[in-house]
Amino acid sequence: MSNLGVFRIMVTDKNSKARVGQLHLAHGVVTTPVFMPIATQGTVKMMTCDDLETLGATIILANAYHLHLRPGEKLIERLGGLHKFMGWQRPILTDSGGFQVFSLSTLREVSDEGVRFRSHHDGTEKFLRPEDSIQIQEALGSDIAMCFDDVVPYPCTYEQAKLSMKRSLVWAERCMRFHSRDDQLLFAITHGSVYADLRKENTIQLVDMDFPGYAIGGLSVGEPKEVMFELVELSTEILPEGKPRYLMGVGTPADIARAVALGVDMFDCVLPTRLGRTGTAFTSVGKVNLRHAKYADDPSPLDPNCDCLTCRRYTKAYLRHLFKSGEATGPRLVTWHNLNFYLRLMEKLREAIASGTLRGVVREMMRLFPDEVEEQNESFLAR
Repeated sequence: MSNLGVFRIMVTDKNSKARVGQLHLAHGVVTTPVFMPIATQGTVKMMTCDDLETLGATIILANAYHLHLRPGEKLIERLGGLHKFMGWQRPILTDSGGFQVFSLSTLREVSDEGVRFRSHHDGTEKFLRPEDSIQIQEALGSDIAMCFDDVVPYPCTYEQAKLSMKRSLVWAERCMRFHSRDDQLLFAITHGSVYADLRKENTIQLVDMDFPGYAIGGLSVGEPKEVMFELVELSTEILPEGKPRYLMGVGTPADIARAVALGVDMFDCVLPTRLGRTGTAFTSVGKVNLRHAKYADDPSPLDPNCDCLTCRRYTKAYLRHLFKSGEATGPRLVTWHNLNFYLRLMEKLREAIASGTLRGVVREMMRLFPDEVEEQNESFLAR
């Protein structure tokens, strides 16, 4: 426990801000850059904990909002905490619920004290303060808890963004004062929407508070990609080198590779699991949509360069048949492959940082997934 919260940078890339690090948490050491599969309600959809261990996941993300509404943090705490409840003994990060209140609730009234909203399950009225979010996350027993924040949509006015930023800063202070669990790290979340001066001001203020880690929040909500990456770069220039940096809700393989080059360490995104459940796979030759008729009699594996369970044994024709037949095995097998692709991508990025070949991996991801990439990526590569 003496190393808890220590983040050691092991390797840096001489051509970018990328680094390989090790973050010491209560349930293990996480090597970064890392992708966190999303276990919103205490499970990664279609996957068991044994599956995730086999795939090599070292940390997952669960959500305090969803687990608070169902089955409730008190029940989970009585049953030994979230790790024991879901049968996962490696690290867990819990999101605070701020984004879910913003995106899911049917009624949302924000004040300086907290947020009043109606549950998206049954419409019952709830009131959530920063202290409540921390209490929930402490009861769950996650390795990393996130500060409760006020999320604004894109587009929003400068004044809306400023009010949200200031409110989130006050809430971060309240979260820090209330947080008491010694075996759990508390990460701050930076805000300011797409306004660079607000982002800079807020990031400096949060760095002065000396959190053990920092998330870049309020992005990937519809703003242009070039704006997002400009703000990520601004943020990593200010955030301390010796603390982990987490870009929330991002993203595609190309997005992740670019953000790693800008100095980001941690990622989460629904894409590999959500798209996997609808028959779309990320592969070494680009995206494959199994619902296309051309795969009906295709005897080749999903990805010719992948040795995961799905690609070793099953053909595109068979996988397409499963989706067309409504069989649950199809979504499970493609989800398995997509998570394997993302986790192997992180390994590839770490190896590229160590060998000085990161730029090539970034270029490869941008070539493979051009529909996910904006034109400005060419200027990014020219740096």
